[in-house]
Amino acid sequence: MLLLFAWQQVQLQFTPLERPVIQARLRQRGDDDAKREAALKVLFRESGCKDLSEQPVKRQKVPNLVCVLPGEVPEQIVVGSHFDFSSRGHVLDNWSGASLLPSLYESLNSGQRHHTFVFVGFTDEESRQIGSESYVKNLTSQQAGAVRAMVNLDTLGLAPTKVWAGHADPRLLQLLTSAANSTGSPLQGVNTDSAGRTDSEPFRNAHIPAITIHSLTADTWRVVHRTDDTMKVLRFDDYYATYRLVAVYLALLDAKLE
Repeated sequence: MLLLFAWQQVQLQFTPLERPVIQARLRQRGDDDAKREAALKVLFRESGCKDLSEQPVKRQKVPNLVCVLPGEVPEQIVVGSHFDFSSRGHVLDNWSGASLLPSLYESLNSGQRHHTFVFVGFTDEESRQIGSESYVKNLTSQQAGAVRAMVNLDTLGLAPTKVWAGHADPRLLQLLTSAANSTGSPLQGVNTDSAGRTDSEPFRNAHIPAITIHSLTADTWRVVHRTDDTMKVLRFDDYYATYRLVAVYLALLDAKLE
């Protein structure tokens, strides 16, 4: 069902997917990085992605996976999430983020987009963000200048939606806060410096506006990279609410970013 969401006299178009679809995609993970990339490729094709490609990463066996949703202009909004995982973690870090990429593509594909959206499943985040570093390094200066925003999804569903506020571009953070307030969605700023780096950092270092959405708190971050990282600890109501908020947020970025 196509929703027309009015936000300060701006009409946002997107199609929210039903809970069973999101839950089924969350369960379609593989048990190694290559199988996860293959599973993500299947989900993108199921979601209707027609411009799907693999981007080789130097000295890595598994590539980045890139799906492009064309817009009216070449300026881009990149939505990224890594699909690789620690040998001791399986679901939240970070199939919870990666499996949402095809659903967000499908939600945004229901209406005409102004910006070009690029959805990227990054390889090897656990090895010093190798996949996202490679992606940024492969951008020409002109291509980097055309990226208006990078939205990173990492470790979702442990709690209501959080944002790494201390590392967020101020404009992107303002619009995320507005989207949360307008939809009545819970949102809290929780900085995750102690938990390490994530795939938004190479973009920030290249002076590209970036933001990371997550679900970590002082009480839940201990799940990361441990055998506790299973479907049993994922709170699906919070996870689905994060998906809905991110879908609204991306539609809002499309409408409001210059």
